Amino acid sequence: MSLQLLKGKCAMDPKKMRKVWIASLVGSSIEWFDYFLYGTVAALVFNQIFFVTEDPSVGLILAYASFALSFFIRPFGGIIFSHIGDRIGRKKTLVVTLSLMGVATFGMGLLPTYQAIGIWAPILLITLRLVQGLGIGGEWGGALLLAVEYAPKEKRGLYGSIPQMGVTIGMVMGTVALSIMTLLPEESFMTWGWRIPFLLSALLVIFGLWIRKGIDETPSFKKVQETGDIPKLPIVDTLRYHWREVLIAIGAKVVETAPFYIFGTFVVSYATTELGFSRTTTLNTVMVATIITTILIPIMGSLSDRIGRKKVYVAGTIGMLLFAFPYFWMLQQQSVVLLVVATVIGLGIIWAPITAVLGTMFSEIFNAKVRYTGVTLGYQIGAALAGGTAPLVAASLMLQFNGSYVPVAVYIMFTAVISLIAIWAVKDRSQENLDEESPLIKPGSKSIKVEKELSKV
Repeated sequence: MSLQLLKGKCAMDPKKMRKVWIASLVGSSIEWFDYFLYGTVAALVFNQIFFVTEDPSVGLILAYASFALSFFIRPFGGIIFSHIGDRIGRKKTLVVTLSLMGVATFGMGLLPTYQAIGIWAPILLITLRLVQGLGIGGEWGGALLLAVEYAPKEKRGLYGSIPQMGVTIGMVMGTVALSIMTLLPEESFMTWGWRIPFLLSALLVIFGLWIRKGIDETPSFKKVQETGDIPKLPIVDTLRYHWREVLIAIGAKVVETAPFYIFGTFVVSYATTELGFSRTTTLNTVMVATIITTILIPIMGSLSDRIGRKKVYVAGTIGMLLFAFPYFWMLQQQSVVLLVVATVIGLGIIWAPITAVLGTMFSEIFNAKVRYTGVTLGYQIGAALAGGTAPLVAASLMLQFNGSYVPVAVYIMFTAVISLIAIWAVKDRSQENLDEESPLIKPGSKSIKVEKELSKV
């Protein structure tokens, strides 16, 4: 293979690169729109029409428990779809995962309530929630690697932050949809208004599948294919040779996920039921904060290309550690202005640098042949341990300690400490080629010549 041909493959056509960005971002946004829709509606609706109990606090905890349950299925979805991603390709998994999420979310919009079919209502809802969990378990890794493995070295942080923007864009979309629906009379909203965003998600899924049509496999996966060294069981190789990296990723994920669900999901019920804020005010506050976060994420990703991923991540984590108590103090003042300021600082300014570099940093510590499996395991296990349980833990702590926010603030600080310990062992590879240390290339083979020429381009 000539160097000129290699350059032609490496110098990505700007039009094709834009399509990769859009495919990564749009799919991720739709997935998270579906996912966050459930989390928000669980706090406002599901505790009343699916998880019906005499005590509203118990109903809320049951609704949050159903929210948390899918996080424990996400690692299994991750194992299934990352196996496909590392064996067959990144692209194919993205079609299946997006379709799964779309079917499950649309189905939720059609479900009859507890008053109509009794216990089968929460059973069916939880079943569809588990299907959502399977889909998102495999989606994130594919969307991330689609961006990172196409990225030039000097812009890998920026490219890797693009699918992370999908998290907040999806949340904004879900919040906007529900904010509009909450303008309906209470009875209309509780009867049919909350269903509309779930049903409309089908149109978004169709659009996402259309965008992803025609995207080629990533350069990193193609290089693995050239060597013929595709693992038969990526999960076995990952756990045998990369278990330390998986543990680091799990620990680093904790501070990115638990505070996020407290700032973005738990706050909806806490601010409305405990502090007297209206649903519309609280949802709009979260929406403003997530818009700011969306703007900051690529800025933080680009900054990590200049000063390193680790520095950006550590700065955000220390900020989270210091802000836990001031956040709740501001909420307690029952001022709309302070509610907005607290949410913008926590969910925007402090959380943005953490999430912006997380995916890229995970990608850089795993070998290409098990990268999908490695990043997915670390991300989804970390999410299961700290993400889905965060609203449940926060609500339970509030109930246990008579409404005191102190234990919840301490919990946020605890997540930051765990992640700082985990990240201590990470080597910053922001200035290195993504696959330059790969052991997949065998000495003397044709592939090593290709690798050397690629590294010069």
